[in-house]
Parts: sequence; C-alpha cells; structure tokens
Amino acid sequence: MCKEFTHVQRVRILFKTILKLHRGMPEALQVLGNNYVKDEFKRHKTCNPAEASVFMNEWTGYALNLSEQLGLRGPRTAKPLGLHLSSDQLDALNDQQVRQLYELLQAASNLTEDSTGT
Repeated sequence: MCKEFTHVQRVRILFKTILKLHRGMPEALQVLGNNYVKDEFKRHKTCNPAEASVFMNEWTGYALNLSEQLGLRGPRTAKPLGLHLSSDQLDALNDQQVRQLYELLQAASNLTEDSTGT
C-alpha cells in the first residue's frame, strides 16, 4: 500500500531532509545553510503552484547533490562540496537571485577565512 503525501507533507519532508543533510557539513557552513534554507522555505510559503513546482524540483536536486557530495553511502564516495554554475545558468538568474548568490558567496568566503585564521 503506497501512501500519497499532501503538498505540505512533501515540503516538510524535504525541509527536514535538507536540515539533516546539513549536519554532515562543517559547522560554519551548516549554520549558513540552515539559515538560508529556512529563509527560502519561509519566503516561498505562499507562492503559486507553478513556482512551488520549480521550488520543490530545485531543492530536491540540491538534496540529492548534497547527499552525493557528503558521501552518505560511505566516505569513499564523498565529493567536494558545491557545484559550479554554467554561464547559461548565471544568465538565467534575475537581479534578486544574483544578489542572493553574491551575498551567499560573501558569507561563505567569510566563513572560510574565519576557519583558516586569515
């Protein structure tokens, strides 16, 4: 018997899954990632169905990529964290998304500098 989840249940499961995946990240990145995810999910709480579909697909892809990068099947399968964006992907971003990406880059860069003591 296969239970079908409501949209709200699927969103909640994805949200909790991402937060659990973040536990495998360095502590500073975990905090940054958790804050970003919480903000994004909160911001999209009342989006229209088309936006919700894109949102869920993108965050599901993020969760799958992160699980591969963290090597959840064992440490030998772990990969470096993060993905490079193609020029086509960057061109598709609107101004607000570019700002968010830049702010995330700055925050991650500050975390890296803090952890290396530079």
